[in-house]
Amino acid sequence: MESVWGPLVGGGGNRKELTLGMQIAAGQSILVPGLRFNRASREMRPCWWSQQYSQRCILCYRQQEIEEKLIEEETARRVEELVAKRVEEELEKRKDEIEREVLRRVEEAKRIMEKQLLEELERQRQAELAAQKAREEEERAKREELERILEENNRKIAEAQAKLAEEQLRIVEEQRKIHEERMKLEQERQRQQKEEQKIILGKGKSRPKLSFSLKTQD
Repeated sequence: MESVWGPLVGGGGNRKELTLGMQIAAGQSILVPGLRFNRASREMRPCWWSQQYSQRCILCYRQQEIEEKLIEEETARRVEELVAKRVEEELEKRKDEIEREVLRRVEEAKRIMEKQLLEELERQRQAELAAQKAREEEERAKREELERILEENNRKIAEAQAKLAEEQLRIVEEQRKIHEERMKLEQERQRQQKEEQKIILGKGKSRPKLSFSLKTQD
């Protein structure tokens, strides 16, 4: 049965549509409000259906929904298979190109890694040179400090030796003076002793004079 467009119950349709709906309802079976699927816009629109036709339409609509769902699923499956096939064909066509691109990227990554490795080795070499230079500077500073300490010690030792030599000279000079004084005293003692011996010897040589006189007899 052909559906007649009209307002739903409580709707706000115009008077002409309401009159047409009432005429159809009077001459035929009871009309009930329903919905009709529009294939062009894929929307459900309100309409008037007979009760029997409405039930058949509901069954048809459910069947149609099931069929459309199956069609959509089958379409999606076929599209997925087609896309996978196209991708596989495209990959097969571009296999050499992809391999070349992969090799190019591998070579590029290799060059980058080699460059990074060389830069890292250069940084390590510079760090080692800087550390070696720092060690050499430290050793030079220690050596200069040691030389300064040795020079200072040598200067102090030289000063001490000079003072010791002066002290030794002073002691030797004092010993010489003491020796000379002793020699003088000894010489003076010997001189006095000789003088005393001379005096003693001189007294021994001077004997008293003996006077001999002859007496005359008268």
